[in-house]
Amino acid sequence: MAPSSYQPPTRGDKAAAASHSQSVESNLSHTQTTVEKLLVGKGDAVFTVRPKDTIHSVVNILKEKRIGAVVVTDQNGTLQGILSERDIVRRMADTPGQTLPQSVEDLMTRSVQTCAPEDLLNDVLKTMTEGRFRHMPVLSDGHLRGVITIGDVVHFRLKELEYEALRMKQMIVG
Repeated sequence: MAPSSYQPPTRGDKAAAASHSQSVESNLSHTQTTVEKLLVGKGDAVFTVRPKDTIHSVVNILKEKRIGAVVVTDQNGTLQGILSERDIVRRMADTPGQTLPQSVEDLMTRSVQTCAPEDLLNDVLKTMTEGRFRHMPVLSDGHLRGVITIGDVVHFRLKELEYEALRMKQMIVG
């Protein structure tokens, strides 16, 4: 039995009416979204530490700022590495009770994958997924412009999908 809201087509209906709610452009628009567009909404705040700082100080920053990683820079702001919660937890397993006094440079990842503002979000997401990491510094002309997380990318894409769904609904109704 058909739902009560269903009405079968009748003779006067417009059989040739075409829907314009989807096109190649609308379906692929998210593939052209750049890191820059995400940063505009997110902001460019970056929490940095120095290589000689202690893990104890980093743990406090991670807790206070409610973040999962910090970028390691030198006194000139040049990227030196990245240190995440995972890095700290792994070291704690290897050196129980001795981790907090250790220095950032002893635990940080030195070869950091970075992206640029003009990079496509889909490409960045693929790199992060394949590399199994969740934080990526954004560099422009060698300068730190921000940090994006895999959560930022997913959240941004969900907002895009919500907007696209709303637009389609408005086109159908209107």
